[in-house]
Amino acid sequence: MTSTDKESRHIGVHIDRPVDEVYAYASDPANLPAWARGLGGSIEKHEDHWVAASSPMGRVVISFVPRNAFGVIDHDVTLPSGETVHNPFRVIADGAGTEAVFTLRRRPGMTTAEFERDTAMVVGDLARLKELLETAVSA
Repeated sequence: MTSTDKESRHIGVHIDRPVDEVYAYASDPANLPAWARGLGGSIEKHEDHWVAASSPMGRVVISFVPRNAFGVIDHDVTLPSGETVHNPFRVIADGAGTEAVFTLRRRPGMTTAEFERDTAMVVGDLARLKELLETAVSA
């Protein structure tokens, strides 16, 4: 596959918590530094968007869809280059638990190695989200 081919991966994890609890936590941008390490260790609100000044990519601006009843936590990340990446993210009821699904899209010009690295980051982020939510309840 060349780096110009379109490719998406739906990366999911089951979280043993009710969907409303997962949505409340995951949709709150202030919680991102605890589980989404690709966005850095801190985030601040600026008007209608959030800024992660110390992300591994540099200063990024994050804009979220409004809170909703559908489990949609889509967000756009504007990179230091000015490129904006749309990130579809859903939490879906799965019995008494939740399936959290992030769609990773391969950006134009992205190598296979870069796409695999981003995939591994998302897998790690979702694993941390699961651990935080399941551990917080059992503590």
